[in-house]
Amino acid sequence: MKTVDAAGWDRRYSESDRVWGSEPNIWVANEVKGLAPGRALDLGAGEGRHAIWLAECGWQVQALDFSAKGLETGRRHAEIAGVDNRIEWTVADACEIESPAESFDLVLVAYLQLPATQLEAAVTTAAAAIAPGGTFLLVNHDADNPEHGSGGPQDPNVLQKPDQVAQWLQEAGLEIQVANTRSRPVAGGLRPALDCVVLAKAQLSDGGER
Repeated sequence: MKTVDAAGWDRRYSESDRVWGSEPNIWVANEVKGLAPGRALDLGAGEGRHAIWLAECGWQVQALDFSAKGLETGRRHAEIAGVDNRIEWTVADACEIESPAESFDLVLVAYLQLPATQLEAAVTTAAAAIAPGGTFLLVNHDADNPEHGSGGPQDPNVLQKPDQVAQWLQEAGLEIQVANTRSRPVAGGLRPALDCVVLAKAQLSDGGER
């Protein structure tokens, strides 16, 4: 059972125009900016801030989330930004996606805070959708954040450590490039937030890397 259902997120996204703001997460921007644009899957896209940023960088994006209200907000802002033609908005559960194998050059999972079994299912399924040479990037609140960081969910059941996520991706056949906990400055916060950052690559069909 999920900690918050789609109806709950619809209500939350109805309370504000943009709950999470419009700028991409610092780790997403840092890790993705050097990649050649292609086709991307933004899994758990919420209000679409990362989908819009990716589209502005030249990516063709599938933004998937189970909150129709969140995606409605994203579509509206994508139209304002002039990139809605580069984004496909899909209302679906991240744990039950049915994407064709090897169809994305980038899979992004940003702050999809789920219990381990559900997140593992989402990560494993999404990993199979990465094209040879493609990239998988997960950025979530770290398991140490409630005690040593700032903000984010306080329920330990929806928080993981980098090595746990890295193991799932390795078992899915990806090669781990980065798996660490990073400190992210928080405006007005007494201490930084701690994020779990994992970057992995799918090998090229000839065994090389892009």
